[in-house]
Amino acid sequence: MKLYRSTFTAVATVVLTSLSAAGSLAQAAPAHEAVAATVCDKYCDARDPALSPKDRSGPSVSLSGRSITLHLDDFDDMGWASLTGGGPGDEVWLDRSWDGGRTWSDGSRLGNTVVPGGQSGWRTLMYNADDWNNRGVGALRACGLTSGSAAIACTAWARTTWNAGSRSLAAATAQMQFYDRNTGLFDTTGWWNSANALNAVIDNIEATGVTSYEYAVADTYDKNLSAQGGQFRNDYLDDTGWWGLTWIAAYDLTGESRYLDTARADADHMAAYWDGTCGGGVYWNTDKKVKNAIPNSLYIQLNAALHNRIGGDTTYLQRAKDDWAWFQGTGMVNSDGTVGDGISLSSCRNEGATVWSYNQGALIGGLTELYRATGDSGLLTSARRIADANTTSPLLNTSAGILRDPCESGDCGADGTSFKGADVRGLAKLDAALADHPYTAYLKRQADNAYAHDRNALDQYGLHWYGPLDTTDAARQQSALDLMNAAG
Repeated sequence: MKLYRSTFTAVATVVLTSLSAAGSLAQAAPAHEAVAATVCDKYCDARDPALSPKDRSGPSVSLSGRSITLHLDDFDDMGWASLTGGGPGDEVWLDRSWDGGRTWSDGSRLGNTVVPGGQSGWRTLMYNADDWNNRGVGALRACGLTSGSAAIACTAWARTTWNAGSRSLAAATAQMQFYDRNTGLFDTTGWWNSANALNAVIDNIEATGVTSYEYAVADTYDKNLSAQGGQFRNDYLDDTGWWGLTWIAAYDLTGESRYLDTARADADHMAAYWDGTCGGGVYWNTDKKVKNAIPNSLYIQLNAALHNRIGGDTTYLQRAKDDWAWFQGTGMVNSDGTVGDGISLSSCRNEGATVWSYNQGALIGGLTELYRATGDSGLLTSARRIADANTTSPLLNTSAGILRDPCESGDCGADGTSFKGADVRGLAKLDAALADHPYTAYLKRQADNAYAHDRNALDQYGLHWYGPLDTTDAARQQSALDLMNAAG
């Protein structure tokens, strides 16, 4: 469990305020206990709610006729809890979490107080939702219990609108609640998924101009540069490709050459696993047993991106061209424009491989980047054919036109939850490159549906963009953040 604390620690005398039976606020006499103020941002913890310029009521929960409510001060990034409809001896408090509600710190039961005699309700003081001094991205919930009972009820976790003023920025803030600053990776998901999550955060910084989470770029790089094969290389060539593209995005954001150097190392590592089996192509793994769509799509995009950023290059450009020429001959692009997952090494052909969403988006992104390198409009024509299939095929869309992967009727495991985000990221790149922006409406439809049907109070998203919300984790959130970035 992570615990962020500022260097400021103080003890404040608590002045509580009461809630009358009618629900109006009135100043109360000083309480019998003191509370330690552990976080100080704009203001320190344990601030009087009467000083809040506006009270936005957040989630509520009922307990034995009582109403427990989380109140949020979006101007000061603070919150407090109230209990109404109760009686003397009832208790109310706040919990605060630094990881999106998966755990909460030793400072839980913040502002815990008891409804005094003669009152039917009470409220806590205000506490910070975030700890910006220590890069703590927080969440709050209100909790309470009735006098003489051990039963506790808590609201859903929620937060203020700080760094959450738009759909995409709110999704980025929710993404960062999964970020572990000790490891420089995203909790609840894997190595390659973390590459995509960081890429989505970088894209959000580029789109919104909000740099609050830029620290994650250097943190991730510094803490993981020597992991696995070093320079973000490992036995899975697609993993290496995802990380290489993330460092391209980091270079574009920061201009730091070390990120570009690592992207080059990643592309060179992948190139070492290109051979003449089936006429060419990069293997999926260093054991050389599988050649499939995703590492080759990433290889096209990564090499084309390097060419577009390195003056005088011919090597990376030729690699990208060669891979696309090989890809076209494999049959992985089906007759309907969808992209199959791979080829059989015995026949060197696509033999009805599964159509996953990310195989569309990764190739679309690769062809768009290669178009930037060459100016060959035929690449956009090919990308558009795949994108048209991507956005209309019943293999990838519900009857209402909402993107879905084949695994969504069952278990998408640890990998499939990231697929759709990678897909819409590539689709958005193509949409931006085309004068008529033909996929803008499709991307907006996805975002509107996910926002309405697949989201909780923390702006965390699940797997099914058509709803309902199943569960939340960093990979699901990455896909949703990619979507919100793509929809604009």
